[in-house]
Amino acid sequence: MKRSGGELLVACLEGLGATRAFGVPGESYLAVLDALHDSPLALTLARHEGGAAFMACAWGQLTGEPGICMVTRGPGATNAAIGVHTAMQGSVPMILFVGQVARWMRDREAFQELDYRAVFGPIAKWATEIDDAARIPEVLTRAWATATSGRPGPVVIALPEDMLVDEVEIAPLTAPPRCVPPDVAPGAADATAALLARAERPLVIMGGGGWGNDDRIALQSWLSEAGVPALTAFRFHDLIDHGAPYFAGVAGVGMTPQVRRLIEEADTILALNIRFGEMTTGGYTLFQDPRQTLIHSHISDRELGKVVPAQLLIHAAPGAVVEALAQRGVSSARSVWLQESRAAYGESLSAPEQPGSLDMRAVVTALQDRLAPDAVLTNGAGNFAIWTNRFFQFCPGQRLLAPQSGAMGYGIPAAIAAKTAFPQRQVVCIAGDGDFQMTGNELGAAMQAGACPVILVVNNGSYGTIRMHQEREYPGRVSGTELKNPDFVALAKAYGFAGMRVTRTQDVDAALDAALSSQTGAVVELVIDVEAITPSATLSEIRGDLG
Repeated sequence: MKRSGGELLVACLEGLGATRAFGVPGESYLAVLDALHDSPLALTLARHEGGAAFMACAWGQLTGEPGICMVTRGPGATNAAIGVHTAMQGSVPMILFVGQVARWMRDREAFQELDYRAVFGPIAKWATEIDDAARIPEVLTRAWATATSGRPGPVVIALPEDMLVDEVEIAPLTAPPRCVPPDVAPGAADATAALLARAERPLVIMGGGGWGNDDRIALQSWLSEAGVPALTAFRFHDLIDHGAPYFAGVAGVGMTPQVRRLIEEADTILALNIRFGEMTTGGYTLFQDPRQTLIHSHISDRELGKVVPAQLLIHAAPGAVVEALAQRGVSSARSVWLQESRAAYGESLSAPEQPGSLDMRAVVTALQDRLAPDAVLTNGAGNFAIWTNRFFQFCPGQRLLAPQSGAMGYGIPAAIAAKTAFPQRQVVCIAGDGDFQMTGNELGAAMQAGACPVILVVNNGSYGTIRMHQEREYPGRVSGTELKNPDFVALAKAYGFAGMRVTRTQDVDAALDAALSSQTGAVVELVIDVEAITPSATLSEIRGDLG
């Protein structure tokens, strides 16, 4: 049977198991859009390519399958680059398809032409272009395997528009490639178990991509048996139960003194599937003590020895490491160390009274009381996210979708993707006022797709994170960080969402009840004082520190 390149591409995606794509239409891939007309592969139309790429990234993070994004050439592709970068830094499987100029136009600086290998090569796992429609199944097999194997990440595929209309008699793919993750060498598992068993102050820090649901369950079971305190890496809060006695906090932005002290005092650390990024290492100042024994395991051999030297390097999938250690019965009688670690975490949950009439700590408490055990939280980037990232205590079924890259605007598209994937689950996005306005137009995509998350807009009339740094470095000289905002409630209603404004702590409960019960989704504007910058510091305190 002959098919056009566009038809073959869509048939292959169906065979690979893709059920949804996110995108913005473009004339450069009309043949693909035409093939989607008769396909069960659904397309969620975004309002901006950056939003579409964020949605695909969030889909990959939540489901473990590559998020599919489709955009047009030139500006469409460069707009989507933020999602590719976010997927790479977050170790998330994703495939971005980009329409390309016709093959005979290449290298002439044709309208919207780009060299996609050169543009995306540094920020994607693989960037390529399909010159021959007959090679579509071959390239898609490699793309799917590349995106999902090893350290998961994004793949970018350029599609020349004339290639997409070529007709070929090639069978489409019928199943995804089976990628068997690396297992643990028995000697490495024995050595790890022995090092943990004889440690006086062992610590586990886990994160990264490649965790399945069964792996998460096994991880919590092993940690409970082993009696080892555990931290999650930056924005991998949802890997373990925060109510468990072994959970001791998060090594990330706004790292608490308690977490830093725990890392510094540990004599043996199992870094389980983490990459030693800036946030988890406290700006590359931690893991420098030669007296510490460091064991680093990762699903990708390219991450081993990359940043921090370790005494034992293990190339294995995180689930395989957990299973191997569980079989060896690693246990600890270090109840004092475990109790001290847990107590320190408890201390970190206290926050000073915040200025203004609305206390964000009370908002987090209200969320904690109301969200279901399988709820999904999303956020973009900004100091506002520290409130939920630090104080919300995840239970095993809840998920966090947040950008490792620190990309503003991620939360709303991520919430739309989550609500599209799981319509019956509660999905709540925490956004700052500046953060919201990066991708707030995607409420139109949510309205069209019937995806109805709840969005909390923390409004302090400022780019708060930058304002905080500004006050530290140039006190009293505010420049370029004040925001004049729209009426968020009216904007929400224009998009068919319920809208409400909260200015007092005592009104939080009623607003959240109304928002979570809304059938249309809701935007709740939380008006806070510009002084309420972070849970640990106000602008007044920052100025005071500067004298």
